[in-house]
Amino acid sequence: MKRRFLALAVPPVAVCKFSCAGCCAAPIGVFWIAGLVSIIYAFFGGPAGLESFSNGTFLLGVILWGVAATWAALTIGGINADDQCDSQSSTFCRMVKPAIDDSDPMDEIKKFQ
Repeated sequence: MKRRFLALAVPPVAVCKFSCAGCCAAPIGVFWIAGLVSIIYAFFGGPAGLESFSNGTFLLGVILWGVAATWAALTIGGINADDQCDSQSSTFCRMVKPAIDDSDPMDEIKKFQ
């Protein structure tokens, strides 16, 4: 529940706290901040300089915020799936874990010396 709420409310913080910050916290933060700025800017007339509320600018901000929240939720979910490497259901685990017949590259180098 806490992960979902943070991913919806503050996506970059959720990625930093429940995932790896180097994964994509920066681009998620850019989308989130752009959404916030767009929502606030809509109340001041938007780029058209309207005298009232700008619906298009507000909708753009909501869409950007939604993209950031979805991206954060997918990242957190992917990291949680990759942490369970015993089941071998994760693509990351299949790429990283060596097979039994894989030789150690350092042993190969030592053979040639």
